[in-house]
Amino acid sequence: MAFIDRISADLTTAMRARDALRLGTLRMAKAALMNREVERGRGLDDAESLQVIAALIKQRRDSIEQFRAGRREDLASKEEAELAVLEAYLPPPVDPAELDRLVTQAITETGATSPKDMGRVMKAAMAKVAGQTVDGKALSELVKRKLAGG
Repeated sequence: MAFIDRISADLTTAMRARDALRLGTLRMAKAALMNREVERGRGLDDAESLQVIAALIKQRRDSIEQFRAGRREDLASKEEAELAVLEAYLPPPVDPAELDRLVTQAITETGATSPKDMGRVMKAAMAKVAGQTVDGKALSELVKRKLAGG
């Protein structure tokens, strides 16, 4: 089943269950997926669909941070609920031990020796975790720590 078809089926289920939060979140996700399809001029594969969902998740996390800074806990809670709905569509996150191993492998493969090589290592590490759920900020911090000798 194509990713957008899965979203559509879940959208119908949410509509029947009268789950307003899930319904609104899935409508927004489906619209984002359809917009990307129009931009590309073709249907999206699953990897491209996951990128769209990941971008929506990142937007939610940024919004939560901003709402908390502005002391708007009500809006932050709504964003957190939407975030939970969207995260259900991502594959499970990479195990921290596995991520550590992959970063070490990327450093070895690229021959990186200092923090100046961070770009090459990040590119290699991101290629290794493609199709899996990884927090880019956490990956960046791990690479930085390992290149600094930590």
